[in-house]
Amino acid sequence: MADAFILVQTVVGKAGHVAGAIAALGDVTTAEEVLGPYDVVVRATSASDADLAATIAQIQQVAGITRTVTCRVPA
Repeated sequence: MADAFILVQTVVGKAGHVAGAIAALGDVTTAEEVLGPYDVVVRATSASDADLAATIAQIQQVAGITRTVTCRVPA
Protein backbone atom coordinates (compact mmCIF):
# COMPACT_ATOMS: atom_id res chain seq x y z
CA MET A 1 0.00 0.00 0.00
CA ALA A 2 1.07 3.56 -0.70
CA ASP A 3 -0.48 6.38 1.34
CA ALA A 4 -0.07 10.14 1.09
CA PHE A 5 -1.56 13.42 2.15
CA ILE A 6 -1.74 15.99 -0.63
CA LEU A 7 -1.97 19.63 0.41
CA VAL A 8 -3.70 21.74 -2.23
CA GLN A 9 -3.83 25.49 -2.83
CA THR A 10 -6.58 26.76 -5.12
CA VAL A 11 -7.74 29.85 -6.94
CA VAL A 12 -9.73 32.06 -4.54
CA GLY A 13 -13.30 30.80 -4.21
CA LYS A 14 -12.66 27.40 -5.85
CA ALA A 15 -11.78 25.23 -2.83
CA GLY A 16 -15.20 23.60 -2.56
CA HIS A 17 -15.32 22.78 -6.27
CA VAL A 18 -11.76 21.42 -6.20
CA ALA A 19 -12.44 19.27 -3.11
CA GLY A 20 -15.54 17.79 -4.75
CA ALA A 21 -13.74 17.02 -8.00
CA ILE A 22 -10.83 15.39 -6.18
CA ALA A 23 -13.14 13.35 -3.92
CA ALA A 24 -14.59 11.70 -7.04
CA LEU A 25 -11.20 10.36 -8.17
CA GLY A 26 -10.19 6.75 -7.63
CA ASP A 27 -7.84 6.01 -4.71
CA VAL A 28 -8.86 9.24 -2.93
CA THR A 29 -9.96 8.41 0.61
CA THR A 30 -10.92 11.95 1.64
CA ALA A 31 -10.76 15.47 0.21
CA GLU A 32 -11.65 18.16 2.73
CA GLU A 33 -11.86 21.93 2.36
CA VAL A 34 -9.85 23.48 5.21
CA LEU A 35 -8.78 26.89 6.52
CA GLY A 36 -5.13 27.92 6.63
CA PRO A 37 -2.26 28.10 4.16
CA TYR A 38 -3.77 25.24 2.12
CA ASP A 39 -7.35 25.11 0.88
CA VAL A 40 -7.90 21.35 0.52
CA VAL A 41 -6.29 18.38 2.29
CA VAL A 42 -6.48 15.06 0.46
CA ARG A 43 -5.74 11.54 1.68
CA ALA A 44 -4.98 9.00 -1.03
CA THR A 45 -4.33 5.27 -0.66
CA SER A 46 -3.14 3.23 -3.63
CA ALA A 47 -1.98 -0.33 -4.19
CA SER A 48 1.52 0.76 -5.28
CA ASP A 49 3.80 3.77 -5.60
CA ALA A 50 3.08 3.83 -9.34
CA ASP A 51 -0.67 3.93 -8.72
CA LEU A 52 -0.19 6.68 -6.14
CA ALA A 53 1.85 8.72 -8.64
CA ALA A 54 -0.96 8.32 -11.19
CA THR A 55 -3.54 9.50 -8.64
CA ILE A 56 -1.42 12.54 -7.78
CA ALA A 57 -1.11 13.35 -11.50
CA GLN A 58 -4.92 13.19 -11.80
CA ILE A 59 -5.32 15.48 -8.80
CA GLN A 60 -2.92 18.02 -10.31
CA GLN A 61 -5.06 18.19 -13.47
CA VAL A 62 -8.17 19.40 -11.60
CA ALA A 63 -9.11 22.92 -12.70
CA GLY A 64 -8.60 25.61 -10.08
CA ILE A 65 -5.48 24.19 -8.43
CA THR A 66 -2.48 26.51 -8.18
CA ARG A 67 -0.08 24.32 -6.13
CA THR A 68 0.17 20.90 -4.49
CA VAL A 69 2.52 19.45 -1.89
CA THR A 70 2.62 15.69 -1.39
CA CYS A 71 3.47 14.22 2.02
CA ARG A 72 4.11 10.47 1.67
CA VAL A 73 3.16 8.35 4.68
CA PRO A 74 5.96 5.90 5.52
CA ALA A 75 5.12 2.24 5.01
